[in-house]
Amino acid sequence: QVQLVESGGGLVQAGGSLRLSCAASGSIVSRNDMGWYRQAPGKQREWVAGITSGGIAKYADSVKGRFTISRTNAKNTVFLQMNSLKPEDTGVYYCIISTGGNDYWGQGTQVTVSS
Repeated sequence: QVQLVESGGGLVQAGGSLRLSCAASGSIVSRNDMGWYRQAPGKQREWVAGITSGGIAKYADSVKGRFTISRTNAKNTVFLQMNSLKPEDTGVYYCIISTGGNDYWGQGTQVTVSS
C-alpha cells in the first residue's frame, strides 16, 4: 500500500502564491509518476501537472507559466509552486502517484483564491 500526505493549501488573494507538498510512503517502485489534480465546486476533477521520476514535467494549458511542479526522489515528495494565482484556481488539490501499475490519491487540500 501507498500513503500520500498533502499540505500547503490555504486562502490567498489573487496574484499571490502558494506551495503545495505531497509526501508518499509505502510500497513505491523507483520508476513512478507523481502529479496534481484539482476539483472546483460543481466541476469534474481535472489534471493540473505531472512529473516523472526522471524529472520530465508537463502542465495543463491553464496553469502553464504560473505553476511549477518538482520532486525529490529520495523522499518521494512532490511539490507544486503556484504563482500568479487566479480565482479560477480555487478548488481541492489532490496529489497522485502512479507506481507498480496502480494509482494512489491523497486526501486533498483546499486552495481558495479571493478576487
